[in-house]
Amino acid sequence: MKKTKDENTEEQILDAAKDIFQSKGMDGARMQEIADKAGINKAMLHYYYRSKQLLFEAVFKNAFSLLAPQLNAILNDDSSLEDKIKNFTKDYTSFMMKHPYLPNFIIQELNRNEDFILKIKENTAFPNLKKFKEKVDDEISKGLIKPIDADQLFVNIIALNIFPFLGKPLIKAFTDKDDKTYKTFVEQRKTEVSSFIINSIKNA
Repeated sequence: MKKTKDENTEEQILDAAKDIFQSKGMDGARMQEIADKAGINKAMLHYYYRSKQLLFEAVFKNAFSLLAPQLNAILNDDSSLEDKIKNFTKDYTSFMMKHPYLPNFIIQELNRNEDFILKIKENTAFPNLKKFKEKVDDEISKGLIKPIDADQLFVNIIALNIFPFLGKPLIKAFTDKDDKTYKTFVEQRKTEVSSFIINSIKNA
């Protein structure tokens, strides 16, 4: 009888692979270790994913697909630039608090294989900055915000939101925070970051 791939088994594999890749990276991970963690044999793992590279790409795409639609929705709605910044910061921070492994996982793969982002960019859910840039230009022309390059503004928003997750151990050491107080600190950044950015670009 022909084998059929089981969704639950595939989910177990992706969860196991995510944990292994996160802790050991692509090069340090072993298929046998992933199979053991998923509770299956190596032959079954290869039935689902013929190579470690294909498995890594599946985990990466799955991780990115969780985040991209949320960012795209905010960037492309009809809200004001101020609301976009507030909603982006709030939603991004809330999402990352639930999926703290994601930033390091994504950055790790992009540093290892820069060309892989081209495959991800083909996905229709990949964030599109067109409407965001139009909104920036519109509010500049109306005198609501200072002249600023939309790409620079977007990178500023991303950088201020992502670093507390990428640099968590460093920030905890600098600010002398434990896990509980750090969680409160990150929660506060939902409003701190958006207020900082909005005040920096608003016309007096």
